[in-house]
Amino acid sequence: MNTQTIHWFKFSAPQNFYYLAGRMWPWFATLATVLAAVSLWIGLVMAPVDAQQGQGYRIIFVHVPAASLSMFVYLVMAGWAGFGLAFNTRLSGMMASALAPTGALLAFLSLATGSLWGKPMWGTWWVWDARLTSSLILLFLYLGFIALQSSIDDPRRADKACAQLALVGAVNIPIIYGSVYWWNTLHQGASVTMKGASIAPAMLWGMGLMTVAFWMYAITMALVRVRVIILDRERHTEWVKHAVE
Repeated sequence: MNTQTIHWFKFSAPQNFYYLAGRMWPWFATLATVLAAVSLWIGLVMAPVDAQQGQGYRIIFVHVPAASLSMFVYLVMAGWAGFGLAFNTRLSGMMASALAPTGALLAFLSLATGSLWGKPMWGTWWVWDARLTSSLILLFLYLGFIALQSSIDDPRRADKACAQLALVGAVNIPIIYGSVYWWNTLHQGASVTMKGASIAPAMLWGMGLMTVAFWMYAITMALVRVRVIILDRERHTEWVKHAVE
């Protein structure tokens, strides 16, 4: 019996990944749009009013997915960067660079929505809380990665320098996650854990679907952006000249 084997390793070449990403990103974009619309309908219409926080709690349907994804995207970015540093693969550095702007946007959105949520709940827009401070550091790490990448003319040297920054900065991720358990903070603990959820099912479904929607968005933007980066870095090759014709 003949079986067709897919040689996934071939997609590690920027040229092959460019065409693969072009086929994949519209599917992820469609999923992101549909899931975001459904989750917003659940969160704004179906989910009940919170007994303590009233209508103001509904910002969690954006804040929680943005906060969780900002941390996970950083780990993925650091993983790509570290892989490129260890094995000197070109695509790894490109993927890390493609993820950084989306991660920075998610980190900013997390902080912005957190402030909007904190004002009516805590009576202030900002406190130097352990969770908030470490999340702000995360945003600075993303911005530092982007600034360092753009300040070095040689892309391969820039990838190596950014990889070192990303790997060192990864230490901040467990600090963000554990801050509400290690120190006395205003920020509440997780409402969803391995032991179960302390929120209504509609709230849980709304947050869950929005988290997946954010995932689809992050993948979409990474694939779209890496195609631009590949074209820029490979612009002197013959295949790029044919691709842009």
